[in-house]
Amino acid sequence: MSAVLSYPGVYIQELTSPVHTITGVATSITAFVGYTARGIDNRAQRILSFADFERAYGGLAPDSELSYAVSQFYDNGGSQAYVVRVPKNDAVAATLNLHAAVTAGAKLALKLTALSKGAWANRVVIDVDYGGVSDTSSFNLTITDRTTQAQELFSNLSADSASANYCVKVLNDPDNGSSMVQAVVGPDDVNSRPAQTGTAGAKITLPLTLDASKDFAVKVMVKLLPSLKDGVDAVIVAAGETAPTSMLGLARLVERKINAALQTVEPGAAMRCVVNANGDGLRLYADFDPTQVPGAGFDAVLDFAAPTSGSSLLSKLGLSGADCNVGHFWLGMGKKSAAQSQAAAAVAGVDGVKLPQTDDLIGDEAAFTGLYALDRVDLFNLLCIPDATRSLPGNPNAPDTTVDPNAIYAKALTFCQRRRAFLLVDPPPNIGDLESAVGWKSSGLTVHDANAAAYFPRLRLPDALAKYKLRTYAPCGVMAGVMARIDATRGVWKAPAGVEATLTGVQGQAYGLTDLENGVINQLGLNALRNFPVYGNVSWGSRTLVGSDDEGSEWKYVPVRRTALYIEESLFRGTKWVVFEPNDESLWAQIRLNVGSFMHDLFRQGAFQGKTPTDAYVVKCDSQTTTQTDIDHGIVNIYVAFAPLKPAEFVVIQIQQLAGQIQT
Repeated sequence: MSAVLSYPGVYIQELTSPVHTITGVATSITAFVGYTARGIDNRAQRILSFADFERAYGGLAPDSELSYAVSQFYDNGGSQAYVVRVPKNDAVAATLNLHAAVTAGAKLALKLTALSKGAWANRVVIDVDYGGVSDTSSFNLTITDRTTQAQELFSNLSADSASANYCVKVLNDPDNGSSMVQAVVGPDDVNSRPAQTGTAGAKITLPLTLDASKDFAVKVMVKLLPSLKDGVDAVIVAAGETAPTSMLGLARLVERKINAALQTVEPGAAMRCVVNANGDGLRLYADFDPTQVPGAGFDAVLDFAAPTSGSSLLSKLGLSGADCNVGHFWLGMGKKSAAQSQAAAAVAGVDGVKLPQTDDLIGDEAAFTGLYALDRVDLFNLLCIPDATRSLPGNPNAPDTTVDPNAIYAKALTFCQRRRAFLLVDPPPNIGDLESAVGWKSSGLTVHDANAAAYFPRLRLPDALAKYKLRTYAPCGVMAGVMARIDATRGVWKAPAGVEATLTGVQGQAYGLTDLENGVINQLGLNALRNFPVYGNVSWGSRTLVGSDDEGSEWKYVPVRRTALYIEESLFRGTKWVVFEPNDESLWAQIRLNVGSFMHDLFRQGAFQGKTPTDAYVVKCDSQTTTQTDIDHGIVNIYVAFAPLKPAEFVVIQIQQLAGQIQT
């Protein structure tokens, strides 16, 4: 809006620039779909290193082809990936039902279910307490993975569905909720909070009034540990000592003294007492791992009674009648003491034995499961499904018939076409020589599209879980890493092949190709993985699935197709500002400026053929591309063409011998 010119002088006006910078998208974000030892089921999660994968998915596992593919991806130069965990077909998710009280018939208050199926969740500890909460419907929830020591703390949750801190809403929030469990409330009473972990004592009046001439103690009996079945006196405040004046200090003192007394009877005992300040009282419970303690049945873990000698401190600690102490609530394990059996019931998590099958890996598009979990991801460029061609355990040359590679790749390829992504296709384990490779590519592989490439043979790498003995793997993880590395150093228009495309970590191939054999599969559009003296193991082919010589496709080469996908995705995202702008020459000029600038930048980087921009690319947006009829229908047409770089597959050196010439 122009300023009103009311006085003589200089006026400054800022004008809107017609430049809308188009930023090129990433080119090698790789998505992996398949089984992992742990992790959230059917949810795509970003990882930036193999250390991230170890934390989120449990690292390498003998029956997880995906775990090795991710490791190989990062070893070969990958930088960013998404992982979709597909659980085993017969796996069971651990659950825990938390009741409203530690009494028979108490109402179900909250049901927790592990986000990931499998036995890993049986070592997840759930603790409930009421310390510092705002009202009688509120509670604190602590979730601890005893395997990784990862811990989540949710304070002041509410059982009231009208509350902003409603427990189900907070725990199930996809961004800030729990990464280990999901929650639903019990059907009986939605406003009941779960019983807290441990035995809560009555109100304590501080400071404690104690006779300075006496020891004050409690007797602790542990039915779980035979040596402590008769109990041991734990002197909390010795004669002449001063008791703490804060609730927290008192809690720490009681905890320290009880555990010291237990250790004198059974050094290294597999359990300990935990004491927490609980508002104006104390809360005690036993900390032990029932998966590690033999004979951990359903008996009370800790009993408290008046000491054998000295004066009892039970009443002053609010523990009168504390004859049973509840241990942690264990997800998937439930009751481990008489009191806990009333507070929690559970279904154990089971790993299962059936690896993900065809339908599991494909998933349900409406439910965002399997590969369709990637629909919630903004951008990915490469897709790997190593489980599609996995072998039978102990037999690397026999394919697992519970998966149908063609069915999986058909759905994956359709999905990649929609997402402008590129699929890496692996040969089945029984494709182990030239004849079978030719048959597989010619008729066995039923998918056929420019958005995919296949590599042969399978690769031999050391297995860190088997004392580094060589094991055969699908090549997709290695090749995704090679593509990422070359994209970063040379650009997506450089073929991921040649002496620069070394296969890091690879020590051999399942079948060694000769030059003539390489020529046979190359003509079919099947890319070779070779070993050469000096250079070692390298990728030696860069054709798409439609790259056979007989087809003559314009998308014959991998870098040409991936460059086109890169340009398409970048322009798709970078021209959204055009929507609803006035469709006239002014808009067309801005489009030509912005798209032309993007294409010229690629030309300067060496992405196209041609010595001049005119030879390399064309950008048109004018009355010739957009007619009046188009304008009337709200359409603007942008025409972009480019002259792609194509790899020099065949280097021909011509040598001629010259006859001696007489100089005159």
